[in-house]
Amino acid sequence: MSTFTTAPARLGETRLPDGRTLGWAEWGPEDGLPVLLCPGAATSRRLGFGPEAVAALGVRLVSTDRPGLGASSPAPGRTFADFAEDMRRLSERRGLGRPAVVGNSQGAPFALACAVEGVASALAVVSGADEVAAPEFADALTPELRGVVARTARDPGEAEAFFAGLGPDAMWRMVMAGSPESDLAVYRQPAFAAAYRAALDEAFVQGGAGYARDTVLAMGRWPFALDRITVPVDIWYGAQDTGHSPDNGARLAARVPGARRHLVPGVGGAVLWTRAEEILATLVGRGGDS
Repeated sequence: MSTFTTAPARLGETRLPDGRTLGWAEWGPEDGLPVLLCPGAATSRRLGFGPEAVAALGVRLVSTDRPGLGASSPAPGRTFADFAEDMRRLSERRGLGRPAVVGNSQGAPFALACAVEGVASALAVVSGADEVAAPEFADALTPELRGVVARTARDPGEAEAFFAGLGPDAMWRMVMAGSPESDLAVYRQPAFAAAYRAALDEAFVQGGAGYARDTVLAMGRWPFALDRITVPVDIWYGAQDTGHSPDNGARLAARVPGARRHLVPGVGGAVLWTRAEEILATLVGRGGDS
């Protein structure tokens, strides 16, 4: 059986010019090819992927807590552009150069913002949370998701307060209830389940405000132009994934110049862990300017 994730090799915090700190975790050799991970919804820096692939490819995988989650200082009212600037500063201070970037699940729009702002040398969007507020998707959403999107658009502040009331147990139940059996085979593996739960618990150590800000940003209209992306982009979705994108990323791929879409059979949203070697090898082959 593949090892889906392991404990980080290194943990730390980096101070930004404004005095805030960003928590980070690393796997792989310190002098390896930098790959920056924007993790999924409500998970902290501790949940990595593909430890065997990281070692084989000589990748220095760096995951960071978004502001207000885990060990990262809060930044109320932050934007996608603010996050991209944080990643630019982190890359400078950690010697990452212009890293390749992976955006998983709700981390996807944040990773796309990094590509738009010139922070990334190459990008992999994996099971990415799509721009569900786009009018083209209005008729494709489930009634429940359509209601959440409408609520967010109608009153972002009220929606943010609602999301802030959620916690790690609610997130775990949501993932388990909404995943196909192919994903549950990964998520229920004891070592992975323990790592996932630990990442959820750490993400909410400051409360739910960080997750809430992420969610309001991700579920609203994205304020950046995807056609400005000039770096190589690969977009990965599991064919059984019904929750992240109404069309498994087809429209998203069409909006990013030169993007390549990969539809993986036999899996849903767990692609990051089941296809780690393929994702990283493709990313390393497409870019990675350290």
